[in-house]
Amino acid sequence: MIVRKNMGRVSLILVTLALGFCFAAYNLITMVMHNRAISKWVEDDSNGGLFFDPVIRMPENVRKPKNVKVPFHVALTATDAPYSKWQCRIMYYWYKKQKDLPGSEMGGFTRILHSGSPDNLMDEIPTVVVDPLPEGLDRGYIVLNRPWAFVQWLEKATIEEDYILMAEPDHIFISPLPNLGSGGFPAAYPFFYIKPAENEKLLRKFFPEEMGPVTNIDPIGNSPVIIKKDLLEKIAPTWMNVSLKMKDDPETDKTFGWVLEMYAYAVASALNDVQHILRKDFMLQPPWDFEIGKKFIIHYTYGCDYNMKGELTYGKIGEWRFDKRSFLRGPPPRNLSLPPPGVPQSVVTLVKMVNEATANIPNWDES
Repeated sequence: MIVRKNMGRVSLILVTLALGFCFAAYNLITMVMHNRAISKWVEDDSNGGLFFDPVIRMPENVRKPKNVKVPFHVALTATDAPYSKWQCRIMYYWYKKQKDLPGSEMGGFTRILHSGSPDNLMDEIPTVVVDPLPEGLDRGYIVLNRPWAFVQWLEKATIEEDYILMAEPDHIFISPLPNLGSGGFPAAYPFFYIKPAENEKLLRKFFPEEMGPVTNIDPIGNSPVIIKKDLLEKIAPTWMNVSLKMKDDPETDKTFGWVLEMYAYAVASALNDVQHILRKDFMLQPPWDFEIGKKFIIHYTYGCDYNMKGELTYGKIGEWRFDKRSFLRGPPPRNLSLPPPGVPQSVVTLVKMVNEATANIPNWDES
């Protein structure tokens, strides 16, 4: 059920964005944040600690009691492009398959459609329509609409759950997902290519020294993240402003490229003194992660290219391949060919799960 809440404030944000795009027009969080002592929660690693293999464990005093379910709302941002639609349909199929299985704490589901108008999936997938950024503000970087979409959704939607999973269309739930967060400690996946310590000079433009060391910035993006709703309501406007500021800074834009918005979320969280529990078991990414193990989500952002001997040919189109970018204008066909022998379990599982979804989703070719 969707209701209007404080939409005047949302409109004011939008007007501010459109009229005051220059750097000086935005105000970041002005409060002084406390330095965070996190070393006792970092798993010891002889190869370099947090930024080589980051795992921050849940502090014992905030662990939730066993057998107490704490549901979270699944939310993903999307466009009305065919490329986005077919991924959302597969993602929603597997959400429904896993939601009610033992171990799951998945609650409701929302596709946050930031194209500004309804599309043909409104009856298939629970959807809230929000506005895109004013024309030209994203400068062709469509992901910049994500934080603005969350700001609007949090303002206008009635969300029953106290926690939110920020997910993406190219996520597939491979097992029932519990709530990995607790209280003031959201759970996030650590990305090896988000390296705050190596980008301190750039990040100081957005995270001043008085806010503490850059190691206060977690090596994460906004997805997957399970976070308490009130924390996300606090972070989201900052995330939006930092994203726009980074995009408006040529050096930062060039350096961070397609992961700019991920850095912006990490910085926004640190500015609000929010630390994430880092869970490597949250997600796996074929073809680099070979085994499914006890992971919860497959993220198929990378192309999977192999020769017929089962050898990876990354950077070169393989004799066998699965790459979501091969289907920019429409959905992949049903019954994709399975990879040749020798290809890792993660890739085989991905293709099998895509095939199952496409075989069971009605009118698949209309994605």
